[in-house]
Amino acid sequence: MKLYYMPGACSLASHIMLHEVGARFDIERVDTQAGRTESGQTYRDICPNGYVPALEIETGDYLSEGVAILQYIADTHPDRAFSPKPGSVARARLQQFLNFAAAELHKSWGPLFTDGSSEADKSAAKGKVATKFDHLESVLADGRDYLVANQFSVADAYTFVLVNWANVKDIDLDNWPRLAKFVKRVEARPATLAAMKAEGLV
Repeated sequence: MKLYYMPGACSLASHIMLHEVGARFDIERVDTQAGRTESGQTYRDICPNGYVPALEIETGDYLSEGVAILQYIADTHPDRAFSPKPGSVARARLQQFLNFAAAELHKSWGPLFTDGSSEADKSAAKGKVATKFDHLESVLADGRDYLVANQFSVADAYTFVLVNWANVKDIDLDNWPRLAKFVKRVEARPATLAAMKAEGLV
């Protein structure tokens, strides 16, 4: 397998999970602005939407969209139990948190990573991110370590990446102490450290 990524982008979640399951894989950096991969390929030939992540799987097919890739990694390694069984309430909860991450939290960051965003747009985006953090803080208020069934899952990897962006966008996680502990907990996992080191983040 090969993961196409940008350092610290949402593709980091897929990178973490590939390490978690012990997969054999390569990584290739993408310059999405130039539209080319590190080896000089036209990235849209691999991923028509032009953004990361993309995953080349054993069949030679390419998968895109982070949530789909995360679910594929988990489902093809059921022995690692990073995704609950289909049909279970826990599985529905997993989808709930993955959808929240993708449709709510991830999108809220947009203006903060977009060149030319006005200060007003950036301020509004920080407010939206804070609201999403409030929700996650309330979820963690019952003392759980992880989001679904108190067991590490693909939802935790994705949420970690999105929340960790606060550290590069001047949002103080001390305002959400449970969420800050969650970030440190996921960051301390060997798979997370391996992925972050490979991307030059630590």
